[in-house]
Amino acid sequence: MNNNKGLIALAVVLALALIGALIWGFNRSSQADSLATEKAELTGEYEQMTLLRDNLAAQVDSLSLAYENLATENSDLSGNLANTQQELQNAQSALSRAKRNSAAEVNDLRAQIQELIDARAGLESSLVRLQAENDSLRTRTEVLTLDLGQARSENETLNNMNESMQGEVERLTLANFKATAFNVELQQRNEQVTTRSGRARRIVVNFDLANVPDKYQGTRPVYLVITDENGNAINPTAATKATATVNGQSMDLLAQVVKDVNIEESQRLSFAHDLEDKLSDGYYRVSVFTDIGLLGASNFRLR
Repeated sequence: MNNNKGLIALAVVLALALIGALIWGFNRSSQADSLATEKAELTGEYEQMTLLRDNLAAQVDSLSLAYENLATENSDLSGNLANTQQELQNAQSALSRAKRNSAAEVNDLRAQIQELIDARAGLESSLVRLQAENDSLRTRTEVLTLDLGQARSENETLNNMNESMQGEVERLTLANFKATAFNVELQQRNEQVTTRSGRARRIVVNFDLANVPDKYQGTRPVYLVITDENGNAINPTAATKATATVNGQSMDLLAQVVKDVNIEESQRLSFAHDLEDKLSDGYYRVSVFTDIGLLGASNFRLR
């Protein structure tokens, strides 16, 4: 019994040992497989790292060569940069001088341009003024031409009236009893002389009597007669009818002023007639009569 128990115990121990050996062998086999797998992985990684190292080494060589080239180029560029900076400074200095010179030239040109602009403005102004003057002169020439024609016509009319008046004066006056220094003025309200028909408000007549014979001296009626160029009395309704005897013939008059005057050997006489109505433009005649003839006459014109 004891031997069997010992054998059983031994068998158990051997079985356990076998089991343990099997377990250990299995573990070792598993470890070996793991190590082999790990080794294979490490080998692949190593090969990849080796390839990476070789690539990096090639890149480092390439970069080293590029660096050397860049260093050489940098050195060249540094020299070129220095030269370029110097050239830039020279160019900037030249540009500054050019700007200063250009500024002076520009200012000078501006001044010249301004002078030319002013001169042009002056010429344009003068041209406009001359054109205006020429237009004015043309207009004045036309007006003067018309005025000249009108003046010639008026002078002809006036000459005809004067010839007619002179004929009447010679025919109607007495040789030693007639007026001299005969003067007619047309006055405004302020007594300023005018020739404007719209402004004339008074007709003033002055004349001299000199060396009057005794037989004509003494108090006599004197008549102021004002007629138009056709011989019609102005404002006839307000005129005074009178009669003068000339060369033995009676002459009817319409006088604007009638005044008794003491005729002396020599004297200056003055007559004035206030116009009730404005006279129209045209020619008029002022005549001064006494009861025995015409003393004198004068023509005037209103415009």
